[in-house]
Amino acid sequence: MPIANEPLPPVGHAMAGSAGAMFALACVYPLDIIKTRIQVQAKHEGIKSTEAQYDSALDGIKQILKAEGITGLYAGLPSSLIGTASTNFAYFYAYSFLRTAYNKRYNPQAGTLSTAMELLLGAAAGALTTLVTTPVSVITTRQQTLPANERQTVVETTRTILEEEGIAGLWKGVKPSLVLCVNPAITYASFEKLKEYTLKSMQIKALTPLLAFYVGALSKTLATVVTYPYIMAKVRLQWKAPKEMEGKIQAYTGSFDVLSRVLKTEGFFGWYKGMSTQISKAVLSQALLFMMKDIFTRYTIMVFALVRSLKVKQA
Repeated sequence: MPIANEPLPPVGHAMAGSAGAMFALACVYPLDIIKTRIQVQAKHEGIKSTEAQYDSALDGIKQILKAEGITGLYAGLPSSLIGTASTNFAYFYAYSFLRTAYNKRYNPQAGTLSTAMELLLGAAAGALTTLVTTPVSVITTRQQTLPANERQTVVETTRTILEEEGIAGLWKGVKPSLVLCVNPAITYASFEKLKEYTLKSMQIKALTPLLAFYVGALSKTLATVVTYPYIMAKVRLQWKAPKEMEGKIQAYTGSFDVLSRVLKTEGFFGWYKGMSTQISKAVLSQALLFMMKDIFTRYTIMVFALVRSLKVKQA
């Protein structure tokens, strides 16, 4: 059997997905910082804050470079890489495992799955992933949004959250995060369907890295537009006000509280504040992920094939 056709177990898909996701995040991380800070910029009646306000991604990059230097654009990168690796490893593993199990039991001919089933499997994998990885998301959000003089290491941030908010503090925003499981579900279901259409219409057997980039970009744009208000709500729930604003603003109690207060103070378009930066970051990241996952998958297959051949020789 040619190496390219070697079957890859769920852990192999997870490894390839994680590697691709980490590469993508490293490429677009400054945009990740900007979109997170824009998402937590809120109007508070009668309260003035000295926090920087960004009008756009470019404006945010300029202000951060001026105030914090180049390192400011990569604040919280280590925890974000850990989060991305763990999230994508868990997601790709769960998705591949569930898809394989479903095909084995209900779809033995390995035919094309319906859009509804793709969405269901994606949402189930996303829910399992969210329950495991939300603490890393909370820690990353804190590191990205706190002023430079209040920023702590991953361990110190974790300790502070546990001391001030208890164990529940590490799972802030888990409810909207579970709702947002439809985001990767929409993304991957759209990707599979667009991929199928592209292969059929172009009469090719596999997507090139560039085609994978375009199909991934289109898939992620659709998912981001649909789910953005909840993305913003999740980030605000995980955000912590800087010391200068402690005691002056009322903490959010849930995603509906976030959405209603934003609607009251900033109007309907407040729900979509920072969406252009989010889409730019998400689309580039997801497109790079899909493109690099195929490349990393090939190398992962080669590694697994080599390991299997070594085991056979030893036996």
